[in-house]
Amino acid sequence: MKNQAVWFPDSKKMKQTRLYKWMQKLGYDDYDTFYTKSIENVSWFWDQAVKELDIEWYKDYDETLQSSLEWKYPRWFMNGKINVVENALGKWAKNPQTANNKALIWESDDGKDKTYTFAQLNREVHAAAAGFLKLGMKKGDIITIYMPMIPETVISMLALAKIGCIFSPVFSGYGAEAVATRIQAAKANYLITANGYYRRGKKINMKTEADQAVKSCPSIKHVIVVNRTSEQTSWNVNRDIHWDTITSNNNVVETLQTNSQDPLMLLYTSGTTGKPKGAVHTHSGFPIKAAFDAGIGMDVTKEDTFFWYSDMGWMMGPFLVFGGLLNGASIVLFEGVPDYPSSDRIWEICSKHDVTHLGISPTFIRSIMNQDTSNIDQHDLSKLKAIGSTGEPWNPDPWMWLFKNVGKERIPIINYSGGTEISGGILGNTLLKPISPITFNSPLLGMDVDVFNPEGKSVIDEVGELVILKPWVGMTNGFWKENERYETSYWHVWKNTWVHGDWVIKDADGFWTITGRSDDILNIAGKRVGPAEIESVIVNHPLVTECASIGIPHPVKGECAVCFVVLNNCSPSDELKQELLESVANALGKALKPQEIHFIPQLPKTRNGKVMRRVIKAAYLEQPVGDLSSLENVDALELIKNLKVH
Repeated sequence: MKNQAVWFPDSKKMKQTRLYKWMQKLGYDDYDTFYTKSIENVSWFWDQAVKELDIEWYKDYDETLQSSLEWKYPRWFMNGKINVVENALGKWAKNPQTANNKALIWESDDGKDKTYTFAQLNREVHAAAAGFLKLGMKKGDIITIYMPMIPETVISMLALAKIGCIFSPVFSGYGAEAVATRIQAAKANYLITANGYYRRGKKINMKTEADQAVKSCPSIKHVIVVNRTSEQTSWNVNRDIHWDTITSNNNVVETLQTNSQDPLMLLYTSGTTGKPKGAVHTHSGFPIKAAFDAGIGMDVTKEDTFFWYSDMGWMMGPFLVFGGLLNGASIVLFEGVPDYPSSDRIWEICSKHDVTHLGISPTFIRSIMNQDTSNIDQHDLSKLKAIGSTGEPWNPDPWMWLFKNVGKERIPIINYSGGTEISGGILGNTLLKPISPITFNSPLLGMDVDVFNPEGKSVIDEVGELVILKPWVGMTNGFWKENERYETSYWHVWKNTWVHGDWVIKDADGFWTITGRSDDILNIAGKRVGPAEIESVIVNHPLVTECASIGIPHPVKGECAVCFVVLNNCSPSDELKQELLESVANALGKALKPQEIHFIPQLPKTRNGKVMRRVIKAAYLEQPVGDLSSLENVDALELIKNLKVH
């Protein structure tokens, strides 16, 4: 089916965008010509991008990019001295013209809000940084942040970066086991958490999960606790410290001049097997890529208010922080959920805080599109300039519902796809070209992208692997302490080619469509989780021998987990099924609870014992199972084919 554009750039508005003005400054009027230049000479391009973003350096870099034909570990901004906090906060707080601009707007679950100017946020960050230093934190220490979306979360991130520590945010909805796994992988020295938070009007006890997680993490020296819900929690007097105690020091702390390649953040993303992968992001990597994609790509300016509904444990949380603040914009942090206390909560927030750029997920739109649309029109969305979307593929109907009912066919939907390892996007919708439903109208500037068939040839109008052919700013600097695993994950198919793991079609008109993942990662409501994480919880039960998890389509979440369980000499029962389902919810969070568990006598495996999840998925969904020559027990598939999809 031919992709038809439904949104077209207005000539006058297009010429007012930051991207168009920048192109003209560099001597370009045509986007496609400029894109080609951006990938022909990526060193020149990112040098120009840093200048356009007005990135401040303590010491300027000698060379933009140091790379070779083997570009797995490119080095950016050689010998440059920088700290992201100076660019995200310091320079705005010091400037009288911007010091009193809104930096951070927090909206609580119950509708209360709190606003920090750049000057106020800067003082809070100073206080936290002083407290962290007094506690004994030093450059290179790793701090896990297990926090809800509250102001102290952002303050912690900036304060840690200010003193040269490495922070590692994890999803606030994770259970103790998932949190512990990430602490252990990073060997974190400290944990910052909250006693709880509010969700749908209910108190969620976070400290209990944190305590349970830390029991198996001997590397943790102290746990810093924010008192969000004003209720007593368990307390270890030798380990736990109140946030208010940490931030009671008003000493001014000098921002550390870090090297451009110094680690800033570890973001853990799930793999198909084994423990999560720790993407390593630097002071001159993730923040600059996020700032570029938001500021130049999405046209976020100092006058704008940027709100992306996410959690700090997912990539778009840090993207919101750095993509917004480095551009001098206000950012909105939301503790609650988008449909509580009613389905118009998101639109209410947009109206209340004059949001100009909103980021949401297809899952949310699918969940509300059958409801009355009159509650959208009662909110003033006139300031809204763009709607962003990432995390999972769209379906045409929800996309058009959003475009018509919220965007009134005038607001562009910026489909945006990349990943934790990318620091932002690979494909997107530029505001200088027409936009068609569910697709992307271009690779992002500076991203040399193609679609390869199994022979490694570039193809059009054919499904293939999404690949990247040259380095980019923000590219993960390997995996934390696991570079062999990093190389296996992205570099094992074609020489000097990053294979991202997405199936993509590029059509002859230049529209790109992601059709799914080419690995076994599950994507549940935009939350990526490796099957091994779910399977590990279930197999931990004494009555379970084996488990395989797959993702299947879901009308609201986009995808949900279904597990196939082999029991250890016992009979299946509904009670056992519920027990296993709840064990996953407790360990990984309710959002990742499987939709269904099927008890089967054996799992389909290869002759060397590898469970064939793709084959299980195909059989379960009654799709072609492909080549089964390596399968040892074909009979197992027949049992799966006869199961009912719930």
